[in-house]
Amino acid sequence: MRSGRNAGLVRVTGWICTSCRARTPQAAHNAQRSAATAIRSHSTVPLPRRGKLPDKPARTRFAPSPTGNLHLGSIRTALFNYLLARATKGQFLLRIEDTDAKRTIPGAEERLYEDLTWAGLQWDEGPLVGGPYGPYRQSERLPLYQRQISNLLQTRQAYRCFCSTERLDDLNRRRHDKGLSLGYDRKCLQLPHSEAEERAHRGDKHVIRFRSPDTWPRYNDLVYGKSGHGAEKTKRLLVDEPVYEDAILIKSDGYPTYHWANVCDDHDMHITHVVRGSEWMASTPLHVALYQSLGWTPPLYAHVPLLVDENKQKLSKRNFDSDIASFRNKGIFPESLVNFAALLGWSHSQKNDVLELPQLETLFDLKITKGNTIVSFNKLEYLQVRHARRRIQAKGPQFEQMVRDLAVAVLDRYGAQRVMDFLGPARKLQDVLTTMLNIESFKYRSPTDFAEQLAIFFEEPEPDSLPFTAHASDPDVDVSLMHYLRVAAATVCLVPGGSSWSEEVHSSQLKALEIPPDENVDAGAWKKALYHYLRWALAVGSKGPPVAATLDILGRETSVQRIQAANLRAQQLEVASTKPKIQASGFKGDVAGKRRIEKQWTGHSLPIVLSNIKRRLFRHGHAIKFIPYDLDRAFSAG
Repeated sequence: MRSGRNAGLVRVTGWICTSCRARTPQAAHNAQRSAATAIRSHSTVPLPRRGKLPDKPARTRFAPSPTGNLHLGSIRTALFNYLLARATKGQFLLRIEDTDAKRTIPGAEERLYEDLTWAGLQWDEGPLVGGPYGPYRQSERLPLYQRQISNLLQTRQAYRCFCSTERLDDLNRRRHDKGLSLGYDRKCLQLPHSEAEERAHRGDKHVIRFRSPDTWPRYNDLVYGKSGHGAEKTKRLLVDEPVYEDAILIKSDGYPTYHWANVCDDHDMHITHVVRGSEWMASTPLHVALYQSLGWTPPLYAHVPLLVDENKQKLSKRNFDSDIASFRNKGIFPESLVNFAALLGWSHSQKNDVLELPQLETLFDLKITKGNTIVSFNKLEYLQVRHARRRIQAKGPQFEQMVRDLAVAVLDRYGAQRVMDFLGPARKLQDVLTTMLNIESFKYRSPTDFAEQLAIFFEEPEPDSLPFTAHASDPDVDVSLMHYLRVAAATVCLVPGGSSWSEEVHSSQLKALEIPPDENVDAGAWKKALYHYLRWALAVGSKGPPVAATLDILGRETSVQRIQAANLRAQQLEVASTKPKIQASGFKGDVAGKRRIEKQWTGHSLPIVLSNIKRRLFRHGHAIKFIPYDLDRAFSAG
């Protein structure tokens, strides 16, 4: 019987992984020899320093369960394994761990393939592509697990346990009540081997347990350094009634547990490096002990930190809409999500965080942080905007898909009729949206979000209400320039329609209008006021697209309509600003005179004051008719 890493190896000749197929035939041959050398020499290679890449090609794997959609933590694990394989010119494997039939969801496996393919993480070996160490579904590898467990049973490093669920519950309850660690008391370990085999042959319900070592092995983690339980955990189990952490390897239904299948598969598929979440660190000593019990060399482990929210709580797929399908449905680009996932715990030496997958393959190393990683989705939004700008600048098929997705979102939000009215008979939606996407002041986060930003174009107010809605606020410019600004805006309306109404023509015209209309007007102040006024007139806001592009997108008819309405409103503001303002002035006499008048002008003394006025006017020869005819009556009524 063969032992070591090549035990149980089924050699399949003539097969080359997908990465090697992309290279030249000679390079593929060399890569195949290099991978074989790495497998044979794995046990003799000294442990690398923490954070450093291995010198030989790494064989990594991603082994999800088809029990739901992939989420952000899953795609990060897959990505780190993928990048480690690519950075070392090794192989990246996909393996489906589907032994838990009760939790398997129909269609989940297909969605898993779809999500990984969408993210660009193409596996070299695994389902759909094949490989020399298949099958790559655990449900198809059951004979292998049974064959390997027989070796442990024969060496008494594993044993059959026939204890009922009730007995195990009672044992754990007693220890829990005493505040002791839980475990198994090894009652069935005392059964003679022949008796245990006979009962198993009769079909008695049982599980197979691993006989844990007296001291759990420690291991060198590529991220955390020296790790493991050591002897402390065993001491806690031996308090009071001794119990042991004898993990179940084969369940009562004959299926392997995760731990057993994981170790067997990683060994048989020659996995050299395992990158996984730090929540698995507690199980790693068990896995290393299983390797040692069979005389196998364990792979090197790199545990990545947990993902937590801004409250430093573990990121849960139940609390966040973070599965890969939801990101894709929201319009997040695969390169944005992959870039975002790569930065969750990994750092690089570049000045720019915006990285494509090929760049990540070149830059990746194992310099991964130990502390928990806070997930800020604002970073994902930033990366999405930057990658969108890259797509727009590059044009090509990805940009064309952006235009198609945006067209669907615009039609869905504003309706076909409004969109057609905006376009008119001569323009195409695809061309207009292409122009809109090229405006850098618009940030592309998703098709839906971008469509909302276009409301300044598609949600046009009714013409009669423009002065009261779109131009309800003041243009916030110097009133002394208002007349000149209205003239400049009216000049824009003189450009004829058709091909002359374009961004290039308007840019040239606006350049000419930047010259101050009067030598007494400051050039800088005039230019600022001109563009501020035109933005207000076109009802696009201070942070909208450039004026020339806005005129082009709105078209001549809508632009002229908005400018005329704005000029009317500006004229009203200008007239209102020239009206004289009447201000009440206080009494400017002496204090004694003020008191005298205040005393005389009381409510009950008004008729007396009026009579005095009449008497004085009559005495000096003035006609009484100059006093309003009803003043006497008004005072009398008061």
